[in-house]
Amino acid sequence: MKYMLLICGDETAAKHAEDGCGGWTDEMQARGVLRGGAGLRPPHDATTVRLRDDTVLLTDGPFAETKEQIGGFCLIECADLDEAIEISAKHPAASYGTIEIRPVVDP
Repeated sequence: MKYMLLICGDETAAKHAEDGCGGWTDEMQARGVLRGGAGLRPPHDATTVRLRDDTVLLTDGPFAETKEQIGGFCLIECADLDEAIEISAKHPAASYGTIEIRPVVDP
């Protein structure tokens, strides 16, 4: 099963932006579960697109005003949710932010 891990943190997580994932990436590649991922630029660099009545509306920054923003993502493939939880708990960002696990819809 594929899962998207959404790596989230508040503004204090910015100090970890250049930390990388330490040995987590190497371990997950060795296990054969990591399918992709990347860090994201800060929310103030975002552009939000909406279509309303055939009009494209652009907004600078994130659409949602929340304390936590998505700072990166990882795509993993593993046996089940239990394994996805175990993998997420090992990610360094789990110690200072949150990781949302979402199953990927297979066509």
